[in-house]
Amino acid sequence: MTSPSQVAKLRNALPFWLSLCMIPLAILGAMNGGWWVLALPFFGWGLFSILDLLTGLNKANADLETTDDQLFWYRLITLIWFPIQFGVTFGTIWYVTHTSHLSTWEQVAIFFGVGVISGSVGINYSHELMHQKNRFERWLGDLLLASVLYSHFRSEHLRVHHLYVGTPRDPVTARYNEGFHRFFPRVLRQSLTSSFKAEKALLARKGLKWTHQSNPFWRYWALQAGMLMLAYLLGGLAGLGLFAFQAVVAIWQLELVNYIEHYGLTRKHLGDGKYEHVKPRHSWNAAHKASNWLLINLQRHSDHHYKPDRRFPLLQNYEPDEAPQLPFGYPAMTTLAMMPPLWRRRMNPRVRAWRKHFYPEIEDWTPYNKGETPYPRGA
Repeated sequence: MTSPSQVAKLRNALPFWLSLCMIPLAILGAMNGGWWVLALPFFGWGLFSILDLLTGLNKANADLETTDDQLFWYRLITLIWFPIQFGVTFGTIWYVTHTSHLSTWEQVAIFFGVGVISGSVGINYSHELMHQKNRFERWLGDLLLASVLYSHFRSEHLRVHHLYVGTPRDPVTARYNEGFHRFFPRVLRQSLTSSFKAEKALLARKGLKWTHQSNPFWRYWALQAGMLMLAYLLGGLAGLGLFAFQAVVAIWQLELVNYIEHYGLTRKHLGDGKYEHVKPRHSWNAAHKASNWLLINLQRHSDHHYKPDRRFPLLQNYEPDEAPQLPFGYPAMTTLAMMPPLWRRRMNPRVRAWRKHFYPEIEDWTPYNKGETPYPRGA
């Protein structure tokens, strides 16, 4: 029999299960076609932007003494997500390639929606899982990333991004005035090479070659090959193409989020190639309640970088004097990022205000703007 305390914990965790609403929308889109194929993109971006306006901000912070056992109902959604996403992705591939009532464009639109699921939810949950010590959780994270052909994101995120965020060595720290359409191809190229180099360097420090079986890239390539093979077996070339398309949509969403999370924010250079420690001020924070439900508190990104091992229910919110604040939640901000002139009009003044507030002693921001290593005057 469920105790009252367990019921209360489940009730508190339920808003973070709203991602499950995407599953029937995917099924309805595949079965009915027509306008139903737009339901998923609207749910992920439009509806949650509206809900953010209606529900406002959540600035409350959880008790940091809460144990993993007490977080069961929060963690469970991330643990069950891979089989759900796997079933939706490959079940939809089989269905749309074996039915005649959907046009080619309807099929493409359906898999744009599937990409919304695997990008806004799947990659986000893999991000939560890859940070955990539990090996089973890390494997679930790897499987989710393989399902969007972006397995190297784990190495890039853990071995590059968290170490070098806000410095020229981090590919996914968007530079001041760098539009998303320039950022995206750059980060696709640089994150792949930087992640491989990071794993290669780690093996070299152990006296091993990059070809050693412990290199996670072997696992990445094997899992991705398995996913591609399954898509082909279920749907032929059309199934393979649809699977690849949803992966592109998912990656695009991930890098949109990466773009907005650190846009224009840099760590202070201390000389000799050294930078200050990562602080909450080096990530954009967003306390918007509804989009944090969908994205399991990813928008409390300032605390995630400050304390990367915290599980998502325990991530803390920061006030403007501690961390810069986004004007809207991620769904609205990612839409804005696709329009660089509007993005710069909204965000560049915020970056300049951030610089003035946290680093009034820095007079020349030119090297930071260019993504170069600054040097003290006269050095």
